[in-house]
Amino acid sequence: MENLRAAGTDVVRVVYPDLLGADRGRDVLLTQLPSACTHGLTFCRAVYHTTPRGDVVPVAGGLDAGLPDICVQPDLATVKPLPWEPGVAWCLGDSVDPLTEGPVPESPRALLKRVLAHADDYAAHHHGAAGRGPLAAVVGPELEYFLCDSSPTTPSGWTPYGAATGNVYSAGRRGDPDGHLLRTLRQLEALGIGVIAGNHEFDGGQFEINLDHSGALDAADRAFFFKAAVKETARHEGRLATFMAKPFNGLGGSGFHVHLSLVDGEGRNIFDDPEAENGLSAAARHAIGGVLRHAPALAALLNPTVNSYKRFGPDTLAPWLIDWGLDNRSAMVRVPPERGAGTRLELRLGDASANPYLLVAGTVAAVLLGLRDRPDPPAPLEGYGYDESSAPRLPATLPEALDALEADGALTCLLGEDFTGAFLTYKRNEVERYQQSVTDWEFGEYAFLI
Repeated sequence: MENLRAAGTDVVRVVYPDLLGADRGRDVLLTQLPSACTHGLTFCRAVYHTTPRGDVVPVAGGLDAGLPDICVQPDLATVKPLPWEPGVAWCLGDSVDPLTEGPVPESPRALLKRVLAHADDYAAHHHGAAGRGPLAAVVGPELEYFLCDSSPTTPSGWTPYGAATGNVYSAGRRGDPDGHLLRTLRQLEALGIGVIAGNHEFDGGQFEINLDHSGALDAADRAFFFKAAVKETARHEGRLATFMAKPFNGLGGSGFHVHLSLVDGEGRNIFDDPEAENGLSAAARHAIGGVLRHAPALAALLNPTVNSYKRFGPDTLAPWLIDWGLDNRSAMVRVPPERGAGTRLELRLGDASANPYLLVAGTVAAVLLGLRDRPDPPAPLEGYGYDESSAPRLPATLPEALDALEADGALTCLLGEDFTGAFLTYKRNEVERYQQSVTDWEFGEYAFLI
């Protein structure tokens, strides 16, 4: 409190991720922070079951239980003053069930902690891990998003900012006439979430900003802060920043790629083996095999919306098939060329709408299952990876991915029955609502000629 007060902070905004990965929270006066830390902050548990339009989905433990409370405990190690809102600091919170005094099953941050706790159990399944201590996942997130300007004449009310084409992988005012990227990079640097660099992406109004690698929980925390910060600073400018997978017809989608490696208790990257083929250890091959084996189920977590599956397809540079390759960006799993301490996998499956905690938890879980079960991956992809005869296809719709998740007993065992049940119920309700909604496309397609 003394440090915050000295920095001019008088409000702490305690935030936590819901199932979608959106930030929920409460502003707490600094004078009341000790009470919030002692007693926690109460919220209705159904906040985890609430849709973006404000409806409550009948997930077990919510409506059926009379809409009980959860208790959110501030994690003071995560306090970060907000550069764009003087006097306010962000702080992550952890959700606790007052009845069990344990984590709320729907809590994405608690889920990731549970999965990471299993890493110790899987160390023995890695050849040569004995004596080197527990395994730790190291994660580097990469996210893309679209910045939009208000446009009352368009059906959505928004249009891509700086929408001129051809400014692919550029910086400066050519594709960013108002200097959005520089302003955002500086604000994120002041926030202290490990931002490295950014650039204008493929389409007009699309940007990518990279975050440094760190331990898996810290990386997910920083990706959560990153998404919330980009959206919030855009609101301050009267704009919309969206991490929707594919927000516009005729333009590409936005990805959430994750770089992952495992280090042992001595800090050695266990994916590296200079004597092995392609410099990849047995652990790396089995990790790749685990991700490929569980990819259909992972799609439900990493591509979690109806819209997600409109990003996929041939020639999109988004994955379409369950494959891997050496420095091949058309593969679902890419192995970058660095070796030694930099040996890692890049999973390109996720889209930007994914909840960072669920994305990291699912990916780490699939890797750990690969270490346990030791599946050997097929030969790496050669050339451009959209030949359907070369590898199995990923799920083509959200319902197909949800069915794959429910059927993947090994993965759901690691994720936990309560979490999996809540997630499936919530997402199947989303599918049902979508199927019952009449879209602009349907009206334009049928109303005038039928």
